[in-house]
Amino acid sequence: MPLIKLQTPLQPEPAAVEELLKSLSAALAKQVSKPEAYVMTAFEGGIPMTFGGSADPCCYADPCCYVEIKSVGQFSAEQTRAMSEFFCSAIEAALGIPKKRIFIEFTEAKGYLWGWNGTTFG
Repeated sequence: MPLIKLQTPLQPEPAAVEELLKSLSAALAKQVSKPEAYVMTAFEGGIPMTFGGSADPCCYADPCCYVEIKSVGQFSAEQTRAMSEFFCSAIEAALGIPKKRIFIEFTEAKGYLWGWNGTTFG
């Protein structure tokens, strides 16, 4: 039920993406105190994007990233601040995207609005 999805104009090597997604999966499970067996990660590279009005033609001079973090239940302000710091730092280290060019959207979902295995979580 927790999901972390990254969108960026960058197109890193598949092995680097796989390593990043595995580390984000484990970290998200820990951050939201839910079993990693329910965590989903997604990476969309090569997405045309701008940030602050800038977009380098090859997207490497001014890379940016949009991150969605969704989960059933509520996030506290302290939790989202901690997750923002952690995930921005992890993405910066893995992809070289400066933290100041990463947006994260946190979305809380009610259990009945999240489906899985032919049913819902509420």
